[in-house]
Amino acid sequence: MKSDPALPGDGSAPEVRAPARVVARLRAEAEAMEAVASTAAVLERAKGVLMAQAGVNADAAYALLLRRAGRRRRTLMEECRITLGDLRARPGAPAEAPPGSPGGTPEAAPDPLPFDPGRDLARPGRAAGRRRPLLARLADGLARVHGADEVAALLVTVLGGAEDVDAVMIYTAAAAGGMDLAGAAGISEALAEQWRHVPPLSGVAATVALAGREPVWLEDPAHDALRYRLIGDPPERWPSRAWVPVFAEGPATAAVGFFRTRRAPFTADTRLLLRRAARMCAGPLRDLRRPDAADPVGEADVAAVQRILDALSGAALLLTPLRSEDGEVEDFRIDAAAPASVDVAGRGGKELVGRSILETYPTVAGTDLWEGYLDTLITGTDYDGPSYIHHEVTAGVPRESSYAVRATRLGGRLVVSWIRLDTSDREARRLADMQRLGNLGWADWDLVTNTINWSDQVYVIFGRAPAEGPMPLEELPLHLVPDDLPRLDAAVHRLLGEGRAIDQRFRVTTAEGIRHLRIVAEAGTDAAGTPVEVHGFFQDLSAQRDAELALRESERAVLVQRGMLQAERILAARLQHALLPLQEQSLELAGLCVDVAYLPSDSGVNVGGDWYSAIGLPDDSALFVLGDVAGHGLDAVGTMAQLRFTAKGMIVTGSELPDALSRLNSLLLHTATDTHGATATMIMGRYRPWDRRLTWVRAGHLPPLLIRDGEAGFLPQPTGALLGADFGSVYEQSALDLRPDDHLLLYTDGLVEEPGEDIDLGLARLAATARRLVTQGHGASLARSLAALRPGHRDDICVMDIHVPATEDPQDPCGGEEDPHGPASCG
Repeated sequence: MKSDPALPGDGSAPEVRAPARVVARLRAEAEAMEAVASTAAVLERAKGVLMAQAGVNADAAYALLLRRAGRRRRTLMEECRITLGDLRARPGAPAEAPPGSPGGTPEAAPDPLPFDPGRDLARPGRAAGRRRPLLARLADGLARVHGADEVAALLVTVLGGAEDVDAVMIYTAAAAGGMDLAGAAGISEALAEQWRHVPPLSGVAATVALAGREPVWLEDPAHDALRYRLIGDPPERWPSRAWVPVFAEGPATAAVGFFRTRRAPFTADTRLLLRRAARMCAGPLRDLRRPDAADPVGEADVAAVQRILDALSGAALLLTPLRSEDGEVEDFRIDAAAPASVDVAGRGGKELVGRSILETYPTVAGTDLWEGYLDTLITGTDYDGPSYIHHEVTAGVPRESSYAVRATRLGGRLVVSWIRLDTSDREARRLADMQRLGNLGWADWDLVTNTINWSDQVYVIFGRAPAEGPMPLEELPLHLVPDDLPRLDAAVHRLLGEGRAIDQRFRVTTAEGIRHLRIVAEAGTDAAGTPVEVHGFFQDLSAQRDAELALRESERAVLVQRGMLQAERILAARLQHALLPLQEQSLELAGLCVDVAYLPSDSGVNVGGDWYSAIGLPDDSALFVLGDVAGHGLDAVGTMAQLRFTAKGMIVTGSELPDALSRLNSLLLHTATDTHGATATMIMGRYRPWDRRLTWVRAGHLPPLLIRDGEAGFLPQPTGALLGADFGSVYEQSALDLRPDDHLLLYTDGLVEEPGEDIDLGLARLAATARRLVTQGHGASLARSLAALRPGHRDDICVMDIHVPATEDPQDPCGGEEDPHGPASCG
């Protein structure tokens, strides 16, 4: 809340706000009169003391007070209060330390002064008696402090116990805007450093107090946080605060913030006490920098600004604020001006230097533009408001001009620039911008006088120098591409002979090459209907034409590429289908039931490189192989076929499993080219039915999953790197003894991988799902069931389930029908 009493909010009616302002003004005047009366009484009592002590008259006593105050660098009121205080401290009495010093305590404060500052108030009583000793202690302490930090410490010491003032912060107005922390007490070093400088932001309570020359009382933390930017810790520590401006003569240059631990409104007595305490601090704080005392734009810099403005083509001014005695901005002085700056009297450039704004542009006063100047000067926020309408009377004729104005703060001054936005000029600029952006220009032909006019953009379109003038009609066919001449000639005849508007495209040759142009024109006729003029526009469509051709070529290339990819997919799919025949049901191999599932990717147009093989060997054992070739398309299918047939050939001819993987690794490395080298993962196992032992090897492949006795777990993996990665890869072999009703699952990564998910989560999900399906009786179709649970998969899926029947039936170990494909093998 600001000032006392609080004014109605902005939402109140005007008939309510106006009386409230009158009441607030009268109360402020009453407080000022009370302060004057109090000051006069202090002065008279101090003069009386000196008259009695020195035996001089009243004028000599006044002169003596002035000399003492000047010699001791005090204000007159400080000297008067000290004189009255010395009257109490008789010779021989012990000297008392000032409040806030090491030896001073609240209990050691001097007795109240014989002069009561509240005696002449209209509301004397108990509250005035409570203020009297506090102000006396403050006056005594201010005579001994040096600097704003000591002033802040003194205020906390004097007012802390009586008013719960826990901390004090003193800010001064900064030269470049904002505020600087001059002194503080009761706050931490970190907090002081954080708020050492407050930028020129709107809504800062201390800034509002400085600018409005009225205290700001903050009594409701939640409400105040919405209205102001609060300085300091969160409101919970200091639930009530006050910012009181400090001024004795002229504008307020400092603000004292009182931070209380008590959550309660400031009473009228407390507000008066804090106002007077801040006023008493004016003397010790008078040497703090004023906002205009260190203006960074000095006389030399003003000359530099003038040199910059001399080089500008637009209108601009450097303005210095002219303030009244109370610090309010009354006018601005022009210290530098650009040559294009002209006032209402026709004076321009440096003729304006030294004159005031209200002299050169008197209608600015009281407008939104004037308020924008003041706001920029206070807050530092650039002003770039709506167009300003300037009214003036020239030679008895009223005129109205429109301007776009911008103001920026420079130190303690303003730099103001403006552009005239008169209707004709604005429309001309818009038309020029439209022609430039649309790459078109207007033209007209007077058929009676045979004169032609072109806009500037038409010269750019035809690549013609403006000094050559518009191109005559008879010259235009010389620049046309011959193939376009008949069409344009027919269009011109329709325009001139029939008066019909035309919209025709044609090509012309210029120094920069062929350009694709468009002409849109219509004819104006006389009373007899005879065409007398033609007006229209030319538009350069070369960029558009180039874009159309590029788009058409791109579409053609896309169609060709799509056809090639589709043909490649069909071929690869057919090849893959020939290589990987899928069984309609589980197959029997070496006494095992083998369920296989393969699903191609749901995304993309290429066939993947996942593959499998399950065949019987000459010694009645069985070979199981499952692999995944990196990549898609014909290359992946070719590598898949190469690995698949080579692996089977080596095992059938007696190679051991690790040796087979080593040779397959060498095969991929030796067949790699400079630009393409295939890689693949593979897992390969050989099952001996006579002892149910499975020996297996892997090359960078995911581990097999064993489901046994209602539990699912992954087998420990032997050493084996990716095929095609390194000549020095070593492949080791592991063995597993299978039991009746075991399920061994081989699979590719498409079954478990999800984008952005760790592979361990996919493996854990697979183990849980497989165990559940087997437990629920879906073991006969486990591979197909797992694949069906993966809709929307991004990669190919290949799954092989090797199941050891619980009971051996030599006629039908898998418990199904005879395999319609003949031999008990696939792949």
